[in-house]
Amino acid sequence: MTDILLHGCNGRMGQMIAGLAAEDPEVRIAAGVDAWTGRENPFPVFEKIDDCDVKVDVVVDFSNAGAADALLDWCVRTKTPVVLCTTGLSPEQLARVEEAAGETAVLKSANMSVGINLLLKLLKEAAPKLAAAGFDIEIVEKHHNQKLDAPSGTAVALADAVNEACGGAYHYVYDRSQVRQKRDGRELGISAVRGGTIVGDHDVIFAGTDEVVTFEHRAYSRAVFGKGAIQAAKFLAGKPAGRYDMSDVIG
Repeated sequence: MTDILLHGCNGRMGQMIAGLAAEDPEVRIAAGVDAWTGRENPFPVFEKIDDCDVKVDVVVDFSNAGAADALLDWCVRTKTPVVLCTTGLSPEQLARVEEAAGETAVLKSANMSVGINLLLKLLKEAAPKLAAAGFDIEIVEKHHNQKLDAPSGTAVALADAVNEACGGAYHYVYDRSQVRQKRDGRELGISAVRGGTIVGDHDVIFAGTDEVVTFEHRAYSRAVFGKGAIQAAKFLAGKPAGRYDMSDVIG
């Protein structure tokens, strides 16, 4: 049994993970951390991470960037592994993540979906071969109309996986509306669509002469991210200090 401290337990993702964990006999939410909302939880909830005195095997974090510093300090002090799912961290905070990984196990990924992380792995194998054959590369991501950032962190991670596999040969283009010229063969286009309640769609398009190869991922529910986080927590519990990501989880 893996005992989890759910950091951000009263948020949308926190409640989803709590529900998924309740159906998984291999994990248990032993405690939570979040501001008081009046919500009743079947586990003790602390308003501040420093107040938590419950022994756990791993932290799963779906909170906000403002809470990341105190969380990392606590994990380092208590030598507790952490699955860090919060996005929007500053460069200084990202540097702190790397420092913390020297003291405890830290898993951070741009996307917790097992499918997306398998896609990243497949792209690293396919991209060099298709690029060498002259295929142009475009990424199109779609998300709900409440998403603040564009392009998505996942779209950038997909682009980075392709570019790194191709030796850094590409430069990213986010907008062609102000330029009237033919497409540069070393462009990697990234486009964002915002509308409705789209959870997350990502297409990586390799367009060649008379043929197109497309790698697609569709998230129909945020549960895919919660399932991935729980899988990561099982993996990370008991691991030595170090920096991990979802590629380590899926093998």
